[in-house]
Amino acid sequence: MDKLVSLVTSNPKVKNPRDDDFADRLSSRYTVAYLVVAAVLVSFRSYVGSPITCWAPVHFHSSHRKFTNSYCWVRNTYYLPWDEEVPRPNEERQMILYYQWIPFILLGQALFFYLPSIVWHGLNSKAGVDSDNILSSAHTMSRTDSQEKKERTLMLVTKQIDRFLESRKATQTGYHLDMKTILSATLCRCCGRRVGNYLVMLFLFSKICYIANVISQLFILNKILSAEFNLYGFDIMRDQKVADHDWTEAKNVIFPRVTFCDFLVRRLGNNHRYTVQCVLPINLYNEKIYMILWFWMVFVAAASILSLIVWFVRTLLRGDRMKFIQNHLEAQNKLQMHGDYERCGEFLDNYLRQDGAFILRLVAHNTDSITTTEITCSLWDFWKEKVSKRKPMFRGDMPPDDDFGLGGADTLPMKTAE
Repeated sequence: MDKLVSLVTSNPKVKNPRDDDFADRLSSRYTVAYLVVAAVLVSFRSYVGSPITCWAPVHFHSSHRKFTNSYCWVRNTYYLPWDEEVPRPNEERQMILYYQWIPFILLGQALFFYLPSIVWHGLNSKAGVDSDNILSSAHTMSRTDSQEKKERTLMLVTKQIDRFLESRKATQTGYHLDMKTILSATLCRCCGRRVGNYLVMLFLFSKICYIANVISQLFILNKILSAEFNLYGFDIMRDQKVADHDWTEAKNVIFPRVTFCDFLVRRLGNNHRYTVQCVLPINLYNEKIYMILWFWMVFVAAASILSLIVWFVRTLLRGDRMKFIQNHLEAQNKLQMHGDYERCGEFLDNYLRQDGAFILRLVAHNTDSITTTEITCSLWDFWKEKVSKRKPMFRGDMPPDDDFGLGGADTLPMKTAE
């Protein structure tokens, strides 16, 4: 399946992306693969085989039959239950307008299922780090057997994350008080790079996009298919319970297999109206494709909503992030000295903040617990070494104020005259 998805989503920059979770991959990878394969299958059946066959009158020759089939395929057909009479020319018909366009509809659905992934992968680089590169390095580290290569990769990942965390310290100075600046400053107090939750907010936004996409498609297909597709699965299960009822021939069937077609033929100045009965073998495939797709989309919507709730709770609860960091530090006995638990809070709040803890969460989702522990402990040691190097320049002076929460003055004290 991964090879198939890589073939379908052949962008080299996002090939086999690892900076998401399973719920996101359900939409952006597996659903896209299913829709593209279904589109190829329907296209092959439509344009290589015989998508429609009409029962022409006896006096029609072979050229007439070809014309009838081609005309009814291009000009659409209409569905008529067996217990109803053929409508007159001016009477309303249940026209089937979409069967020629099913391959393009499937490809359009695949595109919209993939769009939230483009948003996430396209904008997370704006945070100053390629999270996919970090996750790929962590995955490589978990698979390698060479200790030397593992240590080298571990240090590379640690420096990448540290460079990202340090890049958020820049502060804005000398700005003008216009409306754009005021709105930007207000939003930046809630979310953004300087607050340390840009990646988290973008990730939650992409999840909302996934949910909005799958739910909106269920209702947009109502218009495209001229039926209540959002209830398609329930209708099928309800109709199958009726023993003497064939659900493929119900009045509200979406993909009828037998339809009718009306057309006029002009002969010697007179118009002859014909009504022929047609078989749409292509709807046999469309029916199964969209029946499976309905149940799959409901499952994807439920999984995406549950994933959004879980990540939203993790974003709100500091204690959950603290417990996650402490568990991995305790796994390598990093919290043994006096005050280490207090420094762990400083490590989380002032150094990692939400984006750093979020990256470690993604590492845990895409690799294993051992790799996550090694990266967390490496960041802990790297941070402690950086803190220990920050020495005051004069006796009694505090280090410059920074995001580590160590406090201090911005300038050195002036010497007083003796």
